[in-house]
Amino acid sequence: MRWLAGFKPQPATVSTGEKLRASLGALTGILLTGFATWWLLGHTASLPVLIAPMGASALLLFAVPASPLAQPWSIIGGNVLAAAIGVTCALYISEPLLAGPLAVGLSVIAMFALRCLHPPAGAVALTAVLGGPAIHELGYQFVWMPVMVNSLLLLATAILFNNATRHRYPHAAKLATQAHGTRDLPPGDRLNFTRDDLDDVLKKHNEVIDVSRDDLDTLFHQAEMHAYGRHFGRITCADIMSRDVITVEFGTPLEEAWQLLRRHNIKALPVIDRARRVVGIVTQIDFMRHADLNAYAGFAERFRRFLRQTAGQYSEKPEVVGQIMSKPVSTALLHTHIVELVPIMSDLGLHYIPILDGNRKLAGMVTQSDLIAALYRGGLEEAMAA
Repeated sequence: MRWLAGFKPQPATVSTGEKLRASLGALTGILLTGFATWWLLGHTASLPVLIAPMGASALLLFAVPASPLAQPWSIIGGNVLAAAIGVTCALYISEPLLAGPLAVGLSVIAMFALRCLHPPAGAVALTAVLGGPAIHELGYQFVWMPVMVNSLLLLATAILFNNATRHRYPHAAKLATQAHGTRDLPPGDRLNFTRDDLDDVLKKHNEVIDVSRDDLDTLFHQAEMHAYGRHFGRITCADIMSRDVITVEFGTPLEEAWQLLRRHNIKALPVIDRARRVVGIVTQIDFMRHADLNAYAGFAERFRRFLRQTAGQYSEKPEVVGQIMSKPVSTALLHTHIVELVPIMSDLGLHYIPILDGNRKLAGMVTQSDLIAALYRGGLEEAMAA
């Protein structure tokens, strides 16, 4: 019964909208690929406009664009390589029942070697052998027309469609960054499992998993954050943020902004427009960086000259906050759980997060001190309850 249970379909984890998006993408991709290939061929009847394996490629590119098997090198390298191997087997092995399996087997080995595994490419190799006289007459021309042309056109459509529908494609690997340029792991990777742990487990698993290592890492960390959220209860940004936030506008003079930092003993000022939308943030570091304070000698005098407005004539040096502020700004919403701020502040090295209301207007500010205090209190209350 356990073995038979393996035939039971897994429950869907995507929304109806995502299913419709994937379906529309596949339809659009095949339609545009077919018409574009037909136009490029100049209405030549002897060449096929589309080959059947492109339907399988379309499913991967539009339904699972994050899959390692659906990335650009996989579709181009896999399909072209399999086509070349299939044509070679068809030319030199007269028996189709031998040439077909050999073409597929060799294609899989070659795709593993060149890291371009693409399941539909197996069908491409078989098509080259079993496609009939029309395909056989093409010889190696089959590799570039229609295989390469179909693959390139379908890929171009996938890039445009997926990104237009807010699906990052190609799904490039995310590089781990260290904010301080040292060899230490990012703070979020120093506890619990690390990327090396995940690599070791994948090696021991020794099977191809249709999820990239980076996506697995992200999913595991998000599951951890979800568990922490349950652990600490529903503490949101609205519960811990400062509401009386000192702000500046784009045109606020640098000297005025610096005085606000000094007077209120703070290290950052959100920059807002007249509708209280956050357009940037200016910190003490922004002042130091733009004043070119790389050496201690003459520090005070150079900084005073930087802050002082130039009177009577145009100056190329920054004069207002908008010229030195950092943008775009990482923000959170009032209802965001505080646990979601941890990776933003720890791994990205941010010390201040502006909090927005439902109209995307500034409602408050959360600092690292606010977050540490909230996490400490949440952990203390949990310990006392236990």
